Amino acid sequence: MTILIPILGDQLTHDLAALRDAPPSDAVVLMMEVADETTYVRHHKRKIALILSAMRHFADELRGRGWTVDYIRLDDPDNSGSFTGEVARAVERHRPSAIRIVEPGEWRVKMMIGGWAKRFGIPVDILVDDRFLCGILEFQTWAQARNDLVMEYFYREMRRKTGLLMTADGQPEGGQWNLDKDNRAPPKHGLNYPEPMHFAPDETTRDVIALVAERFAGHFGRLEKFALPVTAGQARRALAHFVRTALPDFGTYQDAMVTGQDWLYHSWLSPALNLGLLTPLEVAGAAARAYHAGDVPLNAAEGFIRQIIGWREYVRGYYWMEMPDVAAANALGATRPLPEFYWTGETDMLCLAEAIRNTRDHGYAHHIQRLMVLGNFAMLAGVRPQDVADWFLVVYADAYEWVELPNVIGMSQHADAGRLATKPYAGGGAYIDRMSDHCGRCRYDVKQKVGPDACPFNALYWDFLARHERRFRRNRRMVHMYSNWDRMKPEVRDAYRANASAFLDTLEPAAVGWAK
Repeated sequence: MTILIPILGDQLTHDLAALRDAPPSDAVVLMMEVADETTYVRHHKRKIALILSAMRHFADELRGRGWTVDYIRLDDPDNSGSFTGEVARAVERHRPSAIRIVEPGEWRVKMMIGGWAKRFGIPVDILVDDRFLCGILEFQTWAQARNDLVMEYFYREMRRKTGLLMTADGQPEGGQWNLDKDNRAPPKHGLNYPEPMHFAPDETTRDVIALVAERFAGHFGRLEKFALPVTAGQARRALAHFVRTALPDFGTYQDAMVTGQDWLYHSWLSPALNLGLLTPLEVAGAAARAYHAGDVPLNAAEGFIRQIIGWREYVRGYYWMEMPDVAAANALGATRPLPEFYWTGETDMLCLAEAIRNTRDHGYAHHIQRLMVLGNFAMLAGVRPQDVADWFLVVYADAYEWVELPNVIGMSQHADAGRLATKPYAGGGAYIDRMSDHCGRCRYDVKQKVGPDACPFNALYWDFLARHERRFRRNRRMVHMYSNWDRMKPEVRDAYRANASAFLDTLEPAAVGWAK
């Protein structure tokens, strides 16, 4: 009796639950490149190329391990264009007794899979994705026992569960759970920033790049100098390279931004991790071992591990608990369309121009560029959170809805009314000036508060606080901000708001239908 095992494009793990206990002689693995998944939003060219190349390499590896793989290519003439369509065709070809699949990462795909048993008339066994450290039900149980969601407490539970950076008596290494206060240093002049390991495309990747260049020519982004890891072996080499060359300084400078430096001390492992080429415990464990070996300081290892087993697991649990309603959340009533410069990069604000250039060239920007530059600007400007979420899903090679949507709707845009983050991540020009070298090179003057040459972030920040005063004034984490606002003379407040309004009037909206 044949078991059909569909493997999705972000499930490229040889120890995947669906493969673990299924004898290769009794199974057919189905892998599908389908048009619906490349165009439900108009993904960055580099992201499409990465996923297709990684899938093709993974299929070859499975065949080498003795699996029968039924692989459907995007350019196959009979390709139905959808997951359900291709499973239907595979059921006709192989007449399986059952379908065995690991739970998908995205809500829309879960809804699709939920109808398969009735449609195909055979059992569909949906397995827990145990590559994550915290299961969906486990997270919901944790969350339901609390009045408020606080990532820090969840992170501590994950530390205890994994034993990472824990002493023998159950205490955190160094006596503190969180060393974030040591991880906010601005960049120093003359630092030597190591680049992530690059991988020259092989024949399979070159074929995919040619396909993407022809079929998705109108999509955002560049394909030139594609060098991402596309196999687990390459991803492990990239992980080792990061731990050796960049992790020692990652903690201290993880929030820094430098003009022309696209990577700084960041790993750029998230595409491989989100595809399944690496697992979270594998990545976090490498950082912990480097700390115990004396190769990296505690603040670097802790800051990196917190992102992997803390924040990443936390937003995934939040996503499945809050969907589908959170996708439409707009607590701040933002209505402005996404500005056109998010696509062109044509803005005199250097911090935004740099983040968008990096995004266009690599499908990448690090977390502070995404949160405190691109996301912060959109929130201050009152851009529709769904526009912002769609843009982030389109442009980043590591973006899947389960991780992207909570970070944008909840953390970046505060559109969920504070369910994910207790305060909005709003900041003016002073923050960007402190954490980067952009302001000294920008045509705007960050020291000027209002006027045509003043940094627009300054007026936009105060205008945002004024617009939403009723919502945020009693927020205990924003008392200081409103105290400063209260001390301003009325004419100063009016000037800020007039300056913000004048700047916002200059923004050109993006073309209709840019995401789909």
